[in-house]
Amino acid sequence: MREFVLYSRLGCTDARWSNLHDAGRLDIVYECAVASLFLSHAIRKEVVFHAMLNGPPSPPLHLKIEGLTLHDVRTDVDTWAKILKKVLSGKPHPGISLSKTSFEALVKAKAEQAPIYVLEEGGRDVFEMEIGENSIFVLGDHVGLPKKVEAYALRYGEKISLGRKPYLAATCITVLNYLLDRRELSRK
Repeated sequence: MREFVLYSRLGCTDARWSNLHDAGRLDIVYECAVASLFLSHAIRKEVVFHAMLNGPPSPPLHLKIEGLTLHDVRTDVDTWAKILKKVLSGKPHPGISLSKTSFEALVKAKAEQAPIYVLEEGGRDVFEMEIGENSIFVLGDHVGLPKKVEAYALRYGEKISLGRKPYLAATCITVLNYLLDRRELSRK
């Protein structure tokens, strides 16, 4: 199982917003969810995407999207705005759940299941590592991970890097999916 954890510093924790950008940059959550879970004309069944929403009014909120059970979705922004508004209003959607789980509790629980990698430009080069399919990747939004959050995650994992340039979070996820897909194909 491949998992991505996005720490959203400002992501709204209710449905009182008119667009994803102004909802504490939920547009980044949407972009990362799509990058994590979608192939062309398919959903990645072996991927779970987590977004830790830390914006007002009631943080933290853990948004979990499971590829295995996700359906009734497309990749466009309007569809996801409706889905996120619905879920943040307390209504269900297949494959998506909400909980009051904290980032720390999630990381601690996940560390027992698979290696944790924290994306950071100064980390160990991902191209020089053997990262397994069962891995958990932690990354920040447009602001990055707060220092305390990063330090906590590093108690259970290690820093990895896609290079010295700072890429968008969704781009990092796309690159990681590509690398892991290539490695998986080469083993067959």
